[in-house]
Amino acid sequence: MAIRQVRVEGDPILRKKSRLIEKFDDKLKDLTEDLFDTMYDEDGVGLAAVQVGLLRRLIVVDDRDSFKGALVNPEISACSGEEEGVEGCLSIPGKLGKVDRYEKITVHYQDLEGQDQELQAEGFLARILQHEIDHTQGILYRDRAKEMYEAPVVEGVEDDHE
Repeated sequence: MAIRQVRVEGDPILRKKSRLIEKFDDKLKDLTEDLFDTMYDEDGVGLAAVQVGLLRRLIVVDDRDSFKGALVNPEISACSGEEEGVEGCLSIPGKLGKVDRYEKITVHYQDLEGQDQELQAEGFLARILQHEIDHTQGILYRDRAKEMYEAPVVEGVEDDHE
């Protein structure tokens, strides 16, 4: 489909809450494909529609291990544990931060057909989901970070970032 421009910190749209999606049509499916294309082009593991300038509650995730999918209107319904981890973000290039997140979560969402779904996640996948759901609420990981620092530049190697 198409690779879209990722909005970066300082763009006011990133601080706005996204709207619920009520129309499940081909435009939604096309947007989802664009989000996946953009995420892969940027070597990310997650992307929210707001990061490409659309205030819609839609995220795409690929943890490159066990889960790849699009979540419409995602909400965390249960959580437990806590762990610290390093995060990056396509909307905050060149930076990393240490962030405490829930270790295990349950997310209720709708699929691209509008059907209700539930996903239980832990570890890295849970971290990605929390990061992307925050985007739909106008929250950047910098807001939750205990520490921020410059991402190391390694010649010929790109960092995984969300």
